Amino acid sequence: MTTDKQARRQYTEAFKREAVALVTEQGYKLTEAARSVDANANLLGKWRDRFAEETAGTRLTGDERDELMQLRKENRLLKMEKEI
Repeated sequence: MTTDKQARRQYTEAFKREAVALVTEQGYKLTEAARSVDANANLLGKWRDRFAEETAGTRLTGDERDELMQLRKENRLLKMEKEI
């Protein structure tokens, strides 16, 4: 029995988009696309759903999330300055 944990694989945003494109643009089934890119089919499905939400505008992109965090921080600072 081994106690070594497998390291979690990290995928780039470009890799995820290309993998999803196999399903959405080239007509691959999720399992086929996942096998061809050596990823889990459930994970590929989550990526597909996330990108669909971003495209539909119901989910913020990474840049939008970063901008929102920055604006909230700035807003807190301005409120504190106003109180003083």
